[in-house]
Amino acid sequence: MKGAVAAAMCAFRDATLSGGELVFASFVGEETGGRGARGAIDDGFCPAYAIVGEGSTGYSAEGVTDVAVAHKGRRASTVHAAGVRAHASEPDAGTNAIYRGVEAVEAIRELAVPETTVLGRSVSGSLAVTEIEGGTAWNVVPDSCSITVDERTVPGERVPLSNLADRQGISVEVEQDLPPMACDDPDFADLVVDAAATAQQAQPQRVSKPHATDAGWLADAGTTCVVCGPAEPGQAHTADESVSVAVLERCYEIYRESAERFGSRLL
Repeated sequence: MKGAVAAAMCAFRDATLSGGELVFASFVGEETGGRGARGAIDDGFCPAYAIVGEGSTGYSAEGVTDVAVAHKGRRASTVHAAGVRAHASEPDAGTNAIYRGVEAVEAIRELAVPETTVLGRSVSGSLAVTEIEGGTAWNVVPDSCSITVDERTVPGERVPLSNLADRQGISVEVEQDLPPMACDDPDFADLVVDAAATAQQAQPQRVSKPHATDAGWLADAGTTCVVCGPAEPGQAHTADESVSVAVLERCYEIYRESAERFGSRLL
């Protein structure tokens, strides 16, 4: 991300605009719920259009820097199952919260996962139980059980997880809800794709991205977004994450060319 920030800063410095206003912004806290982007939006930051410099290289083909017109969101929920504690030698004297939790897990597995299409690219959600915790001792019928659910959301739809609360002893708490992103302007997407095509020999494509980014918060606030930036396969979140200088130079060209083309479009 330091590389993407540098490429965007240099493009901001060098772009020659014939119309409109160009803004450079860099936010902290994308990995912790979008703290920086949300703070800026709360302070009134809401550009009409944005290119978000998260990774989009290597999606359509190895080494190609594509343009993501959509990405998934992430909703993290905890399903709480409540029961009545009892001695395990008399299990019928209580209500086993783990049993209720297991029934809730089975219901989760039956939920349909939404799909949608954004500018010709399909986006499919997902749903997975990732943690389960309950019980206090081997000889005690448990009165509580918690289930963590990871849901990857798509623009416009959510899995109806809240319906689980209709079951006796079950409640649902949303811990985090990072919004998905869908570009709502095909002309803007094509403008950035065309700019990306001038910066590399391969032909970039419109793609969808599986990971949530700050583009979700911006889109939710009314900004038309695409995601375009440097990345290397298998490098994300590794201790020695890196990206090639060639890809950074390419992204600099994409950002600068996009800004100049967009300024010309406003005349």
